Amino acid sequence: MEKIKTMIESLIGWMGLPGDYVPAVRYAILVVLAFILAWLAGWLCRTFVVPVLLKISSKTEVKWDDVIFSRRVLLSACHIIPAIVIWLLLPLVFYEYPRVEDIVGRLTAIYFTVMMVRTVIVFIDSFKLLENGQRSSKQQYLYSICGVLKILMIFISVIVVVAIIINKNPATLFAGLGAASAILMLAFQDTIKGLVAGIRLTSNDMLHIGDWITVPSAGANGKVEEIALTMVKVRNFDNTVVTLSPQSLVDGSFQNWQGMMENEGRKQVRRVYYDYSSLKSEFSENSEDSESTENTKVATTNITRFRHDIEQWLSQHPKTIDSRPCLVKQAETPQATGCCLEFIFWLKAQDAITYEHDTSDIMEYIYAAGAEYGLKIFQPTAFPS
Repeated sequence: MEKIKTMIESLIGWMGLPGDYVPAVRYAILVVLAFILAWLAGWLCRTFVVPVLLKISSKTEVKWDDVIFSRRVLLSACHIIPAIVIWLLLPLVFYEYPRVEDIVGRLTAIYFTVMMVRTVIVFIDSFKLLENGQRSSKQQYLYSICGVLKILMIFISVIVVVAIIINKNPATLFAGLGAASAILMLAFQDTIKGLVAGIRLTSNDMLHIGDWITVPSAGANGKVEEIALTMVKVRNFDNTVVTLSPQSLVDGSFQNWQGMMENEGRKQVRRVYYDYSSLKSEFSENSEDSESTENTKVATTNITRFRHDIEQWLSQHPKTIDSRPCLVKQAETPQATGCCLEFIFWLKAQDAITYEHDTSDIMEYIYAAGAEYGLKIFQPTAFPS
């Protein structure tokens, strides 16, 4: 360092500056030189080191290194290099001013801590990209753990920064936090509850990103976009976004339609009430007994023929699944609302719009076909005002 000092003083003397200005100009030159070296180290890292690492990771067959050592993570890590260079050059620049060295050293340590935590958070966030659109409960569990790790890293960084400012050992501050654990538990109770609820949701395979869920109490009816530590984001089909807490999903109830979406089709169950006065007895000829010389009359009803005919029509309909059973049956015991028939069939359509259109087409035909059998749909004689 003495050689560098002598060289700079000789350069200043060659420039013809008076002797009183030599120390100030020397330190100014050293400070500027230190910052230039720090900037140059960061620039070299971003320009040469990062592309080389990205090229090496891109040639590997596995994908995890492309995600974890992504450009965003490496560029964030490059911000740490200038702090390391400044830290190494501090004793050489401010060797005659320990007070200034101490202040600049603390500022450098704070910058190093913040950049290090920022890099770790970016590194943790990069794990999200490993999902590849797959609905894995283990990946969502890891996502919740990553949220806790980010909060923990921010908390630790705040303690370290405070320790640097007051010139105390961080371990001393962490030891003092034991007495305030009850307050911390109260402050982070929502986070803790959200973590536990998120683990229950994912470990029991109750919810995944991309699932279609309905939560009537919260007005949610759409697909899950994000499952975080303290919230579940659902985008409704009208593009409104509903934010729910994992705790509310665990404590309450919600309907997950994903199992239906992944099956071959969607089941439809509809009920129609027919007026009892329109039910009539009918007789048909029965000649199944080959030994009988006379045909016998079998009693039946118009609603019975209607049930069998509609059931056969549903099983042959191009919009229903022929491998799934179609059934038309009596749904309830006789009531004042009429004779209830229940129509059960499976539609091929799974998306909401096509499904509703196909259901409407089939039910409208059923409503109209009843008149051909003399059946009338039950209607109250008077409606309440």
